[in-house]
Formats: sequence, structure tokens, C-alpha cells
Amino acid sequence: MSNTSNIETAAQYIREGKLVAFPTETVYGLGANALNPMAVAKIFELKERPSFDPLIIHIAHIGQLEKLVQGKDERVYQLAEKFWPGPLTMVLPKSTLVPDLVTSGLPTVGIRMPGNAIALELIRTSGCPVAAPSANKFGRISPTTAAHVKKQLPNIDYILDGGKTSVGIESTIIKLTDLGFQILRNGIITLEELEAVVPFDGHTEIESLSAPGMMKSHYSPRKRLLIADSASMNADKSKAGLISFSGKLESGYRKVIRVSERKDLKDYAVNIFEAMHTFEDDPDIEVMVAEPVSETGIGKAIMDRLRKAAYNWRQA
Repeated sequence: MSNTSNIETAAQYIREGKLVAFPTETVYGLGANALNPMAVAKIFELKERPSFDPLIIHIAHIGQLEKLVQGKDERVYQLAEKFWPGPLTMVLPKSTLVPDLVTSGLPTVGIRMPGNAIALELIRTSGCPVAAPSANKFGRISPTTAAHVKKQLPNIDYILDGGKTSVGIESTIIKLTDLGFQILRNGIITLEELEAVVPFDGHTEIESLSAPGMMKSHYSPRKRLLIADSASMNADKSKAGLISFSGKLESGYRKVIRVSERKDLKDYAVNIFEAMHTFEDDPDIEVMVAEPVSETGIGKAIMDRLRKAAYNWRQA
């Protein structure tokens, strides 16, 4: 686990324009000084991330927000009061302080304040906002432990180990419009929770690729992943691993990882990527099958991750 001296070392790396993997409550982030274009360019290079996919900037206090965005929208502060620190990213009009590379040339920037004490202390100690996508190769399984980071990014400058993340899937991303908010990426904070603060805009067209995680293929393992349905049930279970939720589908599989003993969707979210990593690394497993859930509340975010993880394998 991390201590103050580790955070100071990591912050020094950030100040020097290097890359640091650090824990947030969602997944591990690959962080650089958001205001240093040369450092930000290293994120795209190490992740092999296309330059058209924008990054999220992480802040530690509301004063940083005001320097990074244009104008003042009271709804932003209402949402921040309710959900920050926490797994909500808001896409807002960017100020000239934000390098175009961070936003992939878009006039907007995604900002969040992570709900993780180590992340907040790192940002504060670094003395700058920190741009950070997930600390993995582009399109691959997101990392929820330091070991997952090391597996995919062995050449990273520094890993700040904060144990396993507590939420396990990336933040909900929203954009504010004249009519209310749009959801650009589903996460643990649901539409219903957001609607209690700001109206939902179901009318304005959503711009494609205006936030991270909007591509059809993402979070993808190196081994075939299927979502359990009548077609995948015909797969050879003797070489398959099941990511199980209800416990009803477990018969016949070579190995089973039950993501929740109490059938709680939050547990599924926390453990989904770790289960994928485990089966990806297991020589006994050739194909992984994930149990689907109902698309209500957090279930929307879980199914979004599963569909994107399975996308390339459906096309194969």
C-alpha cells in the first residue's frame, strides 16, 4: 500500500513531465501533468491510444475547475456538491489553459474529482491537474490493481499502489446541454440519481466520440469473450471460464468466478475487470463467458462494458 513518501515521489514524477499510474475509486489511471502537452503526448504513446480519443482531467479542489473551463454554470456546482469527490465526469467548455491534445481538438473537456484519498493527495502534491485515462493499453481490459497495470504497461515511469479499486468500472460521463444532461458513458452513478439534481435531455443529438469509452470495441481481453446467451451456451465449456452473477449458469464450466455472493450489481461492477484479467492469464481457459444482467440502474454500465469487451470477438 501507498504511503506519504510514495505519493511525494509520484508527484515529483508528475512535475517532471513523467507518467504515473495511480489508483482512483473506479480504475487505475495513467497520469500526467494536464497542462504539459509533452507529458500528455507520452500518455497517448504508452497506451497506443488514438489521438482522436480525448482524456479526462482529474482535480483535487473546485478552484482548479474554474481555471480549466469557460463560463460558470450553476448546474455544475449542484452536481459537484452531490457527486464529487466521486465517479462522475462532466464534459464542459474548456478554457485556453487546457492543451488541445488533452481534448483531441474538441472545444470541451471532461473533468472529475476522484473519490480516492491517494488520488486526491497525489493531485494536491503535484500542484497541477492530472490528465489520466485508464492505465492500460488502448482498448484492452481496464486495470483495477497495480498488478494489472504492470502486466500491460511494464515500462511506465512509476506505479503508485493503492490496492484494489473500490468501484471497478470507469466514471459516468455526462454533458450539459440547454435542456439538461446527456449520458455519454454509463457508470455507477445512474441516470435516475442524476435526474434528481438536473433534468435529463433525451432530445439533443449526442456527438460521437465526444468523450472516452464511446467506441464500439473497448475493455477487450486477448481471449474470446462471449455474453451468455443461447449461442454461447453451445461453446465447449470444458475450456471455458464463466463470469457468474446469479449462480444459475455454472454447470459444466472448467472454471467459474462468481462476482457476487449476494447478487449485488455493485459487486459485479467492482469485480468484472479483475475476472477478465484472471481468465486472460489462465492457461486452462480458452474462452470466457460473462453472465448478462438486466439493463436497469448499474446494470446499464455493466452491460456496456460487456458488449464492448465482446465486440471484436463477435466480428471474428
